[in-house]
Amino acid sequence: MSSSPSAPGIGPIATAAPLSLCARTPHVPADRLVAEMVPPPRFDSVRFSTYIPDPNQPSQTEAVRVLDGFAAGLGGAHAVGGGKRGFFGFGRPKAPKTPAGPRGVYLDGGYGVGKTHLLASLWHATPAEPALKAFGTFVELTNLVGALGFQQTVQTLSGHRLLCIDEFELDDPGDTVLVSTLLGKLVDAGVALAATSNTLPGKLGEGRFAAADFLREIQGLSARFRTLRIDGEDYRHRGLPEAPAPYSDEQVTKAAYATAGASLDDFPHLLDHLAKVHPSRYGALTDGLKAVCLTDVEAVPDQSTALRLVVLADRLYDREVPVLASGLPFDRLFSEEMLNGGYRKKYFRAISRLTALARDGKRLAESD
Repeated sequence: MSSSPSAPGIGPIATAAPLSLCARTPHVPADRLVAEMVPPPRFDSVRFSTYIPDPNQPSQTEAVRVLDGFAAGLGGAHAVGGGKRGFFGFGRPKAPKTPAGPRGVYLDGGYGVGKTHLLASLWHATPAEPALKAFGTFVELTNLVGALGFQQTVQTLSGHRLLCIDEFELDDPGDTVLVSTLLGKLVDAGVALAATSNTLPGKLGEGRFAAADFLREIQGLSARFRTLRIDGEDYRHRGLPEAPAPYSDEQVTKAAYATAGASLDDFPHLLDHLAKVHPSRYGALTDGLKAVCLTDVEAVPDQSTALRLVVLADRLYDREVPVLASGLPFDRLFSEEMLNGGYRKKYFRAISRLTALARDGKRLAESD
């Protein structure tokens, strides 16, 4: 076997050179956006039975009970016996009148209390074939509208029994109005809804802050939602050691060459590259990756760049891709101004998720 060129500072390693995110410019057709509206790989196997409620937080146990009953109640919703559907929903029978009572649930709580686990469990527990259920983040839903157009998106999703929206974005008024209008159309078609959003870290002691914001933004639909408050601390750090300190450039490079399917990129160059790829393609950007190795991690320079990094962090977390990095620790990525600003819930989520992935990546540096 021939050795690949040695990385600077280390000896030759008998393996292929690492991949590079900066070398990828994926194209994602609209049909892939629709087909991928299922729980991400991290949540393929989650169920209500695998959610471990914090014994000190009875609201977590109560949420499981209510959601399990909500899923069971969707067994008689529309689309039963609807037959085969065209890919974009043409030729479907007209949906019956929406049943009375709440047709939506909203999970209100801080980051890391397991809301996505519960939302994915609801998707899995709902008695309908996968083609009649959709699951995606708020950003993915707006991307779908951008790819298909508003009317086509309504037609595509209106035959579904359930639409789950993770990380509903309360800080983007334009997109919130767009999605609220879409949800109104879907509710009229008989689609059940479920959504999550984060309570801002500074508001965790104030009860229903996020819920009040959510219901105000979807004012025409508020009567359709039952709010479930989920209290608790970030499970990703509950009882676990602190995230590992950043490694040296040499350690990160060596691990990238030694790990099949790993990528290796300079962090500032990666941030520049993300500006050239639409966030709807960040999932495809990570296709096939087994690990992400980053050198020279530094503070994110501006808010636009920071928001793109948040989306990438979400996609890496969804796909359980470990991260190994040199430079600054992840809890110093965002400035104090950013962490105190309107998008702070996104940044805290990104820090939480990148920290969890860095913990997973520790084994890459210690496997030699």
